[in-house]
Amino acid sequence: MSTNDQLPVADRWALLRFAVVGSLLVAPPKGGELKAALKELSEKTWTHPASGAPVRFGYSTIEKWMYAARKAAADPVRALRERPRGTAGRTKRLSPAAIEALKALYYANTNFSAKLLADNLRVVMAEKEPGQPAPSYPTVRRYLKRSGLRRRPLPTRDTEGTRAARERIDSREIRSYEMDAFGALYHADFHDGSRQVLTKKGELITPQLFGCVDDHSRLLCHLQWYTNETAFDFVHGLSQAFQKRGLPTGLMSDNGSAMKSGEFKQGLARLGTVHNPTLEYCAFMNAKIEVFWGQIEGRLMAMLQHVKPLTLDLLNRATQAWVEMEYNREIHSEIATTPLNRYLSARNVARECPGSEALRAAFRLQITRKQRQSDGTVQLDSKRFEIPSRYRHFPKLTIRYARWDLTQVDLIDPATDTILCAIFPVDKSANADGHRRTFETIERAPVPQEPLGMAPLMKKLLADYAATGLPPAYLPTDVATDSADTDEK
Repeated sequence: MSTNDQLPVADRWALLRFAVVGSLLVAPPKGGELKAALKELSEKTWTHPASGAPVRFGYSTIEKWMYAARKAAADPVRALRERPRGTAGRTKRLSPAAIEALKALYYANTNFSAKLLADNLRVVMAEKEPGQPAPSYPTVRRYLKRSGLRRRPLPTRDTEGTRAARERIDSREIRSYEMDAFGALYHADFHDGSRQVLTKKGELITPQLFGCVDDHSRLLCHLQWYTNETAFDFVHGLSQAFQKRGLPTGLMSDNGSAMKSGEFKQGLARLGTVHNPTLEYCAFMNAKIEVFWGQIEGRLMAMLQHVKPLTLDLLNRATQAWVEMEYNREIHSEIATTPLNRYLSARNVARECPGSEALRAAFRLQITRKQRQSDGTVQLDSKRFEIPSRYRHFPKLTIRYARWDLTQVDLIDPATDTILCAIFPVDKSANADGHRRTFETIERAPVPQEPLGMAPLMKKLLADYAATGLPPAYLPTDVATDSADTDEK
């Protein structure tokens, strides 16, 4: 490929025209010889700058080029470029009624092509403005393009969220972004498998792939297939990503039910990681993990297409091998290096991850329950748990647990966020033996052995009132009765 082939077509045409008339500019013909020179050039064959086919140019065309180049002696090549036509950048104006009708048609049918919108607009305007020429298809197409009204598929659901998302996309620009350090932001999501796997129970199910990728390096922190897309599976995969590569500053995910669970959200807060959920129906915000699923289907699953039966264990082993030995070591077109190299050379702001037990303790839901005073129990997920008697005076209890693991349920002090004790389910069989423990002591004042009489405050109030010298502010009924009896006597 020559150097000229890399130039725009307009520049290639300018260079060709200059080559045609260049000899007339370098060595101008003598008087009376110009006509013969132009005729000679018109009989020559040249190479078309775009198609490469042989082409000839007329006498008058070459003459026009020569005078244009001679007139612009400072930059003859620029003068020989094609000039935009006079109507370029200008379109016929649509009437306000036509614009209003066109927009109404577009927003009601965003999946219509420009031609279909123009045809429908013609019918509408014939009723609104009879006798007036209808806007042509090129005019409608140019208006749609200039206004950014692109053809879009209809939403699968017409809800308030989808309408808000469409309005947001129409009014806000979309820009690519990238964090400056490893561990500043992870992207996590689930992907529906394209093939079914055979379980040990002999069932065919569609597996769900959990993935977590770093924003800066594109390094896959963890990838694992699960049988479901639950909060437990999401937390299980995310915990492994944290243990492999460290705790990130932020985590981006969509708004799936697993990502909205209290265990996940409260767990991230306890670990000091900010959750950045995408806006509803705006999956492009999480594009760094979304585009990765194409490689899963195009490379990983393609290499397993002849494996039958495909089990979940084999699929996970193949996935781990492919991620660590190929994806993380192959050149990424966006960053022009391998994810592994960029991870090793980048500034790392990821924090050290705690152990498995600490992660399990972090990803739990914290709730408040009223204690049943009759037997000192609370109810969690239709199961009753016994509260130690030393906490029987607490009307409300703060409890931390994971709904998928009731083996670790703790009573929490909300003021200090410390664990007071573990609580366990009611063992009705053990309680049936009739043995009951005595209450554990709760610190309080000792019970008085003898009645103390009047309270100290009341004694003080009576003394203060007596010191004023005022008579009692009431008429005792017994005094009035005694006086009546005396008069009768």
